[in-house]
Amino acid sequence: MTTTETSKAPQAHPQPHLFTVTVNGVAVSLAGPKTTGRQIKQAAIDAGVPIQLDFILSEELPNRKTRLIRDDDPVSLHEGSAFVALENDDNS
Repeated sequence: MTTTETSKAPQAHPQPHLFTVTVNGVAVSLAGPKTTGRQIKQAAIDAGVPIQLDFILSEELPNRKTRLIRDDDPVSLHEGSAFVALENDDNS
């Protein structure tokens, strides 16, 4: 095989890494390291977490802080990340 042939060989795309996170205390596996709020909620629903796609999602951060995550917000996953999904009770 020549150098030209080698450089034209298709590049292998790495498989996404699976991360185990929790949503409302339930373990959920997600392909990452990048995902979105909607994908986190959908994976939680698929894993049997009793939530809906219109629930509000937040990430639990250190020091008892949280971060609101919208459906299209990019999220960098880390093993053991914790999320909470709550029903949207906005009556306006």
